[in-house]
Amino acid sequence: MFPPHLIVADRIGNDLELSSKKRLLERLGMLLASIDPDLSPEGVFGRLCERERLGSTGLGHGVALPHARMQEVTEAVGAFVQLRKGVAFDALDNGPVDLAFGLLVPESVTELHLQLLAQLASMFKDPRLRQDLRRATSAEQILALLEGQEQDLRNQ
Repeated sequence: MFPPHLIVADRIGNDLELSSKKRLLERLGMLLASIDPDLSPEGVFGRLCERERLGSTGLGHGVALPHARMQEVTEAVGAFVQLRKGVAFDALDNGPVDLAFGLLVPESVTELHLQLLAQLASMFKDPRLRQDLRRATSAEQILALLEGQEQDLRNQ
């Protein structure tokens, strides 16, 4: 089960035109940093990039799960972007990424971090969800799809 307020409409970017993996991570950094005035978009971007240097978070099928742990974060927080056109991301299948869920968790919370990543990866395995997310035309539609899929996982 997702923590309350993990993802909200204000942290969803839809129908974005971004030109690269760097720009995608920058946008996620901006969205994630919006939770706290003490967080800087550049700082979040830097942490996401540090994690990417360890290995791509591109899962395949056009989906990526950039994530990081940060001392300044007190609870898990997510952001999501839907791109008009996929960008090169060094994904497992070498395909472009057009759907990305960014995740920040407190630095000391390792188990929650792993559980959330596993749950998100499981959600994004669903081809119907990926297709519906690509067709969504607003942040509110995307949020409803993500929340509905999370509910479906809980009921299994």
